[in-house]
Amino acid sequence: MVASRNMTKKRAWQRMLSGRRLDLLDPSPLDIEIEDIAHGLARVARWNGQTSGSHAFSVAQHCVLVEKIVSELRPRGASALRLAALLHDSAEYVIGDLISPFKAAVGLDYKAFELRLLGAIHMRFGLPSALTPQETLLIKKADRFAAYFEATQLAGFSVTEAREFFGTPSGATVPRLVPLPAQEAQLLYQERFKLLSV
Repeated sequence: MVASRNMTKKRAWQRMLSGRRLDLLDPSPLDIEIEDIAHGLARVARWNGQTSGSHAFSVAQHCVLVEKIVSELRPRGASALRLAALLHDSAEYVIGDLISPFKAAVGLDYKAFELRLLGAIHMRFGLPSALTPQETLLIKKADRFAAYFEATQLAGFSVTEAREFFGTPSGATVPRLVPLPAQEAQLLYQERFKLLSV
């Protein structure tokens, strides 16, 4: 009787390679490690993997790109803002990168879940659990710029199509995007994190 009860109990936590066990319904900042985030994000593909190149363009690389764009759009911005930009998609180390059309189909419950996890990640690394509206808008703008560059360089979008969905990036240097192997993307992400958390 006891064994059958245990078998029907649903698991709502994720075991990390660090040994941490993250409760997805009630995430604790104490169970979040940057190594787990970097490892996971380096293995999650942007655009559902529908990009050119020998490797997927990872969420880790995307986050580094967004942080770079934020630093260009606000050159005198605090390192905490740049760290928040680097961490903007960090919840995806656990939940994956759902493409925007699917997020819209899933609805607000998904967004609330994602924001709760992101709030715990922010707390773990000394950031406010929620950003100011101005900071949020700046990071979203940089995120759209990054999406434009990724779309046109890697995901097969025409410039016209990318402008329609993501706008026209201005004020940011056009990067040359090269998808990296997962281990290189992981190291790149961790190096940016170390630089911004000093």
